[in-house]
Amino acid sequence: MRATLAPLLLALAAWTIPACGGPEHDLVVYASHDQEHSEPIIQMFEELTGLTVHAQYDVEQNKTVGLVNRIRAEAGNPYADVFWNNEIAHTIRLKEAGLTQPAESEATRTMPEEFRDSEGHWVGFAARARVIMYSPELLAARGAKLPPNILDMSASAYAGHGGLARPLTGTTLTHFAVLSQKLGRERVLQWLHNSRETDLSYTNGNATVMRRVCQNDFPWCLTDTDDAAAAVANGYPMQVVYPNQTENLRGTLLIPNTVCMISGAKNPEAAQQFIDFLVSPEVEEYLAKSRSKQIPLNPKVTLNLPPEDLPLPYRDYEVLAVDWEATAAELDVVQDEFQKLFIQ
Repeated sequence: MRATLAPLLLALAAWTIPACGGPEHDLVVYASHDQEHSEPIIQMFEELTGLTVHAQYDVEQNKTVGLVNRIRAEAGNPYADVFWNNEIAHTIRLKEAGLTQPAESEATRTMPEEFRDSEGHWVGFAARARVIMYSPELLAARGAKLPPNILDMSASAYAGHGGLARPLTGTTLTHFAVLSQKLGRERVLQWLHNSRETDLSYTNGNATVMRRVCQNDFPWCLTDTDDAAAAVANGYPMQVVYPNQTENLRGTLLIPNTVCMISGAKNPEAAQQFIDFLVSPEVEEYLAKSRSKQIPLNPKVTLNLPPEDLPLPYRDYEVLAVDWEATAAELDVVQDEFQKLFIQ
């Protein structure tokens, strides 16, 4: 890995001053982003700065929610300094609970306003789109068609040929909280209830539903662009559609990673340095060109981007406008309702 990361480390070296790590960890990071993708970034930061980082990762089944609950439980005496979240709504909820603190800097102010908190508590970067991934070969073999939008997934013409993760954690929970805020809570709850009476398959995570398409269990699924990119990188001939939400609610949902500093962080200087590192154009370029194919948000990212197989929002597909604060408030309410529907 050292050889492949050398050019990025050289590019980043100019903006940070290495520090000597002590006998204890210099920084503690909770990361709900896939360990496969986040761990190399954290190792880059250690190599660049000389700081030692203790990282705690979440498993796919408990993505985001497990670490959010841990941060809440540690309120007043936090173990973590930084939370690297693979979505946004839970980060906003932590801010509203008084569990984050401002971490604004010249680096974070570079990011577009729609992807950072007005009070500096969180900043978004390296987004993923919520897409329909499909196997053209299996779709043709079954004589099936793709749903034209998200809510049509449960229609009888499509439900028996697709799947999605249960909306209990991570980006799928955020996605359905957005739909609930946009379309009305009762409509979305009724849709979920009705969908369970169809042949639409539900799984325990985005990676699982992606793998089931690769295994030819069904020809399409709702997942994230990074999971779809992993399938392609592993040799599966998958394609992706950037869908509207309904016939009238147009645009694909784009969900950024977010990073925030935990209130009362014991290592605030190292935490700020790590946050600035994550939103740097060099790291976003690395993530865009990596297996995860994440969508860069930093306007300074211009170096040979995007990769040919990475469509860009607004240019190549329409993006759903989202009120993230309202979505976070909606998530507070619908999360329990979703639990009742899917956990017996």
